[in-house]
Amino acid sequence: MAEFTSKIRTIEWVDNYSKMVDQTKFPYSFEYVNITKGDKMFDAIKTMIVRGAPAIGIAGAHGVVLYAQELAEQNLPIEEFCSKLLEKADYMASARPTAVNLMWAVEKQKEIIKKYCHSELDSESVITKLVDELRINGKKLEEEDIAINKKIGDYGAEVVPKGATILTHCNAGALATVGYGTALGVVRSAYAKDNTVQVFADETRPRQQGARITTLELTMDGIPVTLITDGMCSYFMKKGMIDMVCVGADRIAANGDAANKIGTYTVAIAAKYHNIPFYVAAPLSTIDTSIKSGDDIVIEERSHDEVTHINGKPICAEGVKIINPGFDVTPHELIAGIITEKGILRPDYKKSIADAFNKD
Repeated sequence: MAEFTSKIRTIEWVDNYSKMVDQTKFPYSFEYVNITKGDKMFDAIKTMIVRGAPAIGIAGAHGVVLYAQELAEQNLPIEEFCSKLLEKADYMASARPTAVNLMWAVEKQKEIIKKYCHSELDSESVITKLVDELRINGKKLEEEDIAINKKIGDYGAEVVPKGATILTHCNAGALATVGYGTALGVVRSAYAKDNTVQVFADETRPRQQGARITTLELTMDGIPVTLITDGMCSYFMKKGMIDMVCVGADRIAANGDAANKIGTYTVAIAAKYHNIPFYVAAPLSTIDTSIKSGDDIVIEERSHDEVTHINGKPICAEGVKIINPGFDVTPHELIAGIITEKGILRPDYKKSIADAFNKD
């Protein structure tokens, strides 16, 4: 299969800081920002300067390094250094409660902290070694993310019909990962072998990730994309203009229930009614086997301003009541397959998910 290489590198560790694309600037500008402090990284994740489950996982890993660098300057005893760093790591993991990749990546960094905190070396040597190891692990996670996403893309391309129109919701592309994408990784790999493949992108209210981000990155890569509003998907499905749906996920339960950007569940229901296959593309790190079903997934409630304002200007009556969940959960019964780096998982998801984690 031909390989498609995205032009985008979303986040990268450079020297002693994290460099990332500022995704709040889209579509007006494409800018990079350097994050040099742990608290600044927390804010970058919280305010969605960096977003997308895999990308914020890497950001969280970088954030732990930033906190470690700051604490290393305080000449603390090793016990106090480790205790404070573990507290900071837990704080970093709380920035976005729904996306399990953030907790997963931070936990990887915590394993390293705990390993070195039991060393018999002097405090200064341990701290220096620990900070170096955290940096190395952060870079390793970056490279693994790209490799995993390319595997997801190639597995997913196998189920894309020739000349297909793929509907996606939100952004699960290069800008949601380090640089290739999960759902859009499937698109990229499919397009590499069949350049008649195209995308329909939902706008994705209230933050318009589909309009602002998905259309931007696909246009940059020369992949045909058509923007539609969130309420239009069933119209085009009925007309036979959608061949399959492929979305990302922020957390997947052990039974296959998948949390993704709000509105995904609606798309899945419409796809089921019109007999259109609905796929979720996500790395195994997005699957949380500690929770039995989607009922146990914490749904982030976001700022009401996201609903009441566009570009800083109000779009509704002042004082109206607002509810703004950031995600919804698509039941596993609506999902045709979960595309991972270990292959496409099919129902029974409890079994196929368990088997994937046991697969070499």
